[in-house]
Amino acid sequence: MTQPSWDDFRIAYLLAKSGTLTKAGKLLQMNHATVLRHINRLEEALDTKLFIRHQRGYQLTDAGELMVKGIPDIQKSFSRLENLMSSAEKNISGNLRITTLSDFSPLLNPALKAFHKAYPKLRIQIIATDDVIPLATGAAHVSLRAGSQPNEPDLIVKKLNPPNIHYYAADSYVAEYGLPKTTTEFNQHLWALPSNEKRKIPFVKQILKHIDEEQIIYQSNHFPDIYNAVMEGMAIGPMGIHHASKCDNLQILDITLDTTTDGFWFVYHKDLKNSARIQALFGFLEQSLGSAIQ
Repeated sequence: MTQPSWDDFRIAYLLAKSGTLTKAGKLLQMNHATVLRHINRLEEALDTKLFIRHQRGYQLTDAGELMVKGIPDIQKSFSRLENLMSSAEKNISGNLRITTLSDFSPLLNPALKAFHKAYPKLRIQIIATDDVIPLATGAAHVSLRAGSQPNEPDLIVKKLNPPNIHYYAADSYVAEYGLPKTTTEFNQHLWALPSNEKRKIPFVKQILKHIDEEQIIYQSNHFPDIYNAVMEGMAIGPMGIHHASKCDNLQILDITLDTTTDGFWFVYHKDLKNSARIQALFGFLEQSLGSAIQ
């Protein structure tokens, strides 16, 4: 009988939380067949069924329920040990896992490029997801979040200026509809905006306060889709300035919106407060985006 692997337990826990092989694989950045191999191997090693397979997903057996109750404390112990060891390491090297909103990573890449150039022994892993990944589990070292200030216990939170994003319209849209000059004119225009959880992003929330739902004629949970709709002249929509600068057919919406109630947050666990990697990363993002430490 083979000994169970901790890695298999970790993957089984994520499957239990996500409910399907596909969702678990997305979080783990592996295909669903690989996730299934880990689950099968763990169940064989334990000689116990942890999941009941259904077409709609994976449901827990009684043994599986016990696993889900016990894993978080074990994860926290491993994570704390890893964090304390990495904090003691003065050389900035190894893996650095950063979780951020899907499609936001291109906005961070200029700072990350300079960061890696300064510390070439460091390996950066981006986990792009709209879900909040608990940092106590060790799945990520740093979380970059948009919206209201995170208030989970045991976290250190620093405020960064939000990525440089504005609203744009294509020349063809402006020729047909013009551009709004004040927020009172927003409802006279067509909009391309993110959907689902991305509506909580500050620069999206501010627009939504001023327009009716029927004026949003194009929605997607994928920012590149929004960019393409804007460039095609379908509607006004948000775009990172680094992306818009590559297009010669766009006009910027010259209205400043109030985003003082929300922010862009650099978040890490208190066990990493002395980590040289974390402090160095914040320094590069601070220089790139600007900051106001809370």
